[in-house]
Amino acid sequence: MGKTQETFNKKEKEKKRLKKRQDKQAKTEMRRANAGPGGFENMIAYVDENGMISSTPPDPSKKTAIIADNIELGIPKREDTGPVIYTGKVDFYNNDKGFGFIIEQKNQDKFFFHVNGLLQPVVENDIVTFELEPGLKGMNCVRVKK
Repeated sequence: MGKTQETFNKKEKEKKRLKKRQDKQAKTEMRRANAGPGGFENMIAYVDENGMISSTPPDPSKKTAIIADNIELGIPKREDTGPVIYTGKVDFYNNDKGFGFIIEQKNQDKFFFHVNGLLQPVVENDIVTFELEPGLKGMNCVRVKK
């Protein structure tokens, strides 16, 4: 068997590898030597009564009791206020096809209604009251009556 051939290139790569290892070890030792006083006590942070982070523990005399049952997680439930009733004027109504449009009095918005949403028969220019429900192409009037 022949002797392993150590070429110039192999020797240079090995030297670079050793130098990297020594530099890394030197950096690690320097970091350890320059490190300040470490430990768990220096890493602790406290939150005071105003929600600010501080390095001193909070004053126990300012502590308030919190009842866990009073904490509400998530979005509070909305109380049902009932249906909102709008007033408006019948702008267009096609009795043959069974649909029409109502213009609301407050902000002049135009809403669609179908004959199925009528409680009383209406004609054009009637003043009506109605409620709104979401439909396929926007808000629709339901429970329309004079």
